Amino acid sequence: MSDPVTPATPTLAVRCSGITKHYGVGEAQVLALRGIDLDVRAGELLMLVGPSGCGKTTLISVIAGILDQDEGSCMLFGRDIKQFSQEERVSYRGKNIGFVFQSFNLIPTLTAAENVAIPLLINGMKMDAALVEARERLREVSLEGREESLPTQLSGGQQQRVAIARALVHKPKLVVCDEPTSALDGETGRKVMEVLKQLAVGSDRALVIVTHDSRIYDFADRIAHMEDGRIVSVDESH
Repeated sequence: MSDPVTPATPTLAVRCSGITKHYGVGEAQVLALRGIDLDVRAGELLMLVGPSGCGKTTLISVIAGILDQDEGSCMLFGRDIKQFSQEERVSYRGKNIGFVFQSFNLIPTLTAAENVAIPLLINGMKMDAALVEARERLREVSLEGREESLPTQLSGGQQQRVAIARALVHKPKLVVCDEPTSALDGETGRKVMEVLKQLAVGSDRALVIVTHDSRIYDFADRIAHMEDGRIVSVDESH
């Protein structure tokens, strides 16, 4: 089956065309995305900003393949994962996408290092090697010494950094973050952003961040503004 739009060129990490998404039925129906057109360039850090409830989290969930759009297409590095089987989609996401959830989604019975190692284990790495990689990522987000801590033994900001390390550990081509600095003080937030930008942005990678944190806007290459389920403008940040 041919794709409904021309595949994205190699210089595009993401191409969203005419994306719509609704929740509910009948009078309770809410249209969360109203015809989104958005390109994310390979090698860039794009931020999505706008008021709460404007559709930012829904959009990144579609981009990451967690939600299916109702209409339109979303190409990731030239591929439309909505056309994949469920097994193919899980495999593709496991290798190529890192997602930082606003609620962290850490497994409470696993240590910080074990939580971070999960994507590597899913992709077939042996436990010992995965834990070595996980501990290195934890050091990069300034959590050395907390590798064996359970999530309940960590502060909210520390849990957030564990979630970020987990999203980066398998070196995905696309990293999608929902409010990655919301629980962090200014200095720690900037350190985390430096790690994100260094590890997640390259000529064959991209980073999309939903944020209300104006302190980190200067890390963006472009900033897309959303209102009422639409992209209303995209600014070059520099």
